[in-house]
Amino acid sequence: MPSAENLIDAVMEDSGLTLQQLAAICAVEPEWITRHIEEGLLNPLPQQQSEWRFSSAHLVRVRRIVSLERNFEAVPELAALVADMQEEIDELRRRLRRAGLE
Repeated sequence: MPSAENLIDAVMEDSGLTLQQLAAICAVEPEWITRHIEEGLLNPLPQQQSEWRFSSAHLVRVRRIVSLERNFEAVPELAALVADMQEEIDELRRRLRRAGLE
């Protein structure tokens, strides 16, 4: 039986979060997210509807960037670069786990 977290992830992947939902969850203004998209630091899901949609991976990324900008006064480009590196580390850890090496 899938966990509640897995079910939430599945629902999010099916319909995704709207810009307003993502902004509210991450405690930022929608304009903050729009600016980061325009600067190429965030990439919403490919548009199938008239508005942007965001996955659970976007939620994690936005939270990381917000935290880096707020806690370390990082410029957006540096915060996004650190988020890229954290995502790569997470992926490498998943690969190690799948290979039974962790």
